[in-house]
Amino acid sequence: MAYSSMEDCLLALERTGQLVRIKEEVDPHLQMAAIHLRVHEAGGPALLFENVKGSRFRAASNIFGTLKRSKFIFSDTLQQVQKLIELKADPIKALKQPFKNFNAGLAALKAFPLKNPMNKPVLHQQINIADLPMIQHWPMDGGAFVTLPQVYTEDVDKPGIMNANLGMYRIQLNGNDYKLNEEIGLHYQIHRGIGVHQSKANAKGQPLKVSIFVGGPPAHSVAAVMPLPEGISEMTFAGVLGGRRFRYIYKDGFAISTDADFVITGEVYPGETKPEGPFGDHLGYYSLTHEFPLMWVKKVYARRNAIWPFTVVGRPPQEDTSFGKLIHEITGAAIPQEIPGLKEVHAVDAAGVHPLLLAIGSERYTPYTTSKQPAELLTIANHIFGTGQLSLAKFLFITADDSNQLSTHDVETYLQFVLERIDFGRDIHFYTNSTIDTLDYSGTGLNSGSKVVFAAYGEQLRKLAIEIPADFTLLKKFGEAKLVMPAVIALKSNAFTNYDDAAKEMEILNEQLKESKNLDGIAMIVLADDAAFMAEKLNNFLWAAFTRCNPSHDIYGVNSFTHHKHWGCKGPLILDARKKPHHAPVLEKDSATEKAIDKLFEKGGSLYGKIK
Repeated sequence: MAYSSMEDCLLALERTGQLVRIKEEVDPHLQMAAIHLRVHEAGGPALLFENVKGSRFRAASNIFGTLKRSKFIFSDTLQQVQKLIELKADPIKALKQPFKNFNAGLAALKAFPLKNPMNKPVLHQQINIADLPMIQHWPMDGGAFVTLPQVYTEDVDKPGIMNANLGMYRIQLNGNDYKLNEEIGLHYQIHRGIGVHQSKANAKGQPLKVSIFVGGPPAHSVAAVMPLPEGISEMTFAGVLGGRRFRYIYKDGFAISTDADFVITGEVYPGETKPEGPFGDHLGYYSLTHEFPLMWVKKVYARRNAIWPFTVVGRPPQEDTSFGKLIHEITGAAIPQEIPGLKEVHAVDAAGVHPLLLAIGSERYTPYTTSKQPAELLTIANHIFGTGQLSLAKFLFITADDSNQLSTHDVETYLQFVLERIDFGRDIHFYTNSTIDTLDYSGTGLNSGSKVVFAAYGEQLRKLAIEIPADFTLLKKFGEAKLVMPAVIALKSNAFTNYDDAAKEMEILNEQLKESKNLDGIAMIVLADDAAFMAEKLNNFLWAAFTRCNPSHDIYGVNSFTHHKHWGCKGPLILDARKKPHHAPVLEKDSATEKAIDKLFEKGGSLYGKIK
């Protein structure tokens, strides 16, 4: 159905048994986030907090907590949106089958935003920032953050909603050095849409006008995270997905989403920043305190009985995992269509999304050669690293599958396929002194690090070992060898001190293994602070190995060499996945908070019997 508000959506979830109301007073300082995490981890329902300590407004979370629930929310429009994306890729199809695609054409009419609607519910009242539910998620967070904002800005050179940007960038409401009710912090990278708008405004010496929408129809939140092609307005997508035109007005020079639950308006002046963070992030660590743009608050609006939606960001899987799955459902093959030869790409959620990509491409460059090796795959890899959010990745595994049976979403099978075929002397390609995700602290500085491509194609080179060779029980200075998966061994090592010492440690390991005759089935050795944790389950390996490594600094190899600027190794690859002194702290739950929320899950509590 076409929801006109967040509450419409929540009532629909409640009618179908997918929402629970929490009637007890709950503290927004850590408790609300802890409740959300416990319910989400159990695959539980959406939550409506009816009694938020310190605020008269209700709050909701876990709305998109499962793909099934997200698909339910958009059950009336999802197929039409998928059809429109398909027709964009093949517009001739619409001409060949006009009647079959008639409904998709009608759905597209919802794309046009509606200016100056008769009803403007968000203007019901004007409030202060301090009136909002001030939710702090993790113990070391710098303050309260907005985690489901829709941040709206316009291009000063091309004003108007059709050239505007709607993005989801985190917002700090209090804490640090912010003046409550007057200042808030915006966290975004300069290459994002809002960053481009700020650069243009700064060049003209003007403040950037910013409108932050919170809540409203659920399609608006999804639109803010959709990777739309350049030139397509998020507001048009919101209309199609929500089955309801995006409604807006201008007030005091600011765009206002009239269906939103809350709207915060303000200005960002050239060169004005303040420390923002720390904040528990989607990599499973804290992003630390850094200077980010300061926004001067003008006015804050709210609906009557407005509801504040939030989510909790932490080590995957979290609610944003379902966002990613929903986007994949909607877009299907949209990204492969943008990159010639690319069949499939998967940003691995368990590894924090950005650190690790798995891809399948075509290999058509040299069909006349008798031997198979990566060629076109390297061109595709370069294209991937130059495309949108994919450019933030550090590790890219890419292969071609002539049988068309391989899937990047079966992560273990995919990795085994690559490890069976990769030639570590030929197929490793580094990008040093490059850019990485702002939130990734494994590199050499903020936004600075390296990338690597593992490109494998051809016949099977090795049979993957399913047992640990005896040599690993005899190693000095290394111990507790654990099998992570076939051909991958986690090895406990002393705590990391610095890279000079690490290089010496790697040489000691290399000397002990380089003459071994039992390594043919071993492809990767991962040095860990806790080898048992690394090997306990695949997701632990994916998270710890790829979030804690800077490829140029943390990849070594048995019998490594450099030839004509190309680095490779004749034996297994070595990945130093130990925590480094410059890494951010790991997110950990607060034990006192966990104990305090137990009562909600016990007999008589709102959540008793609601999760397994």
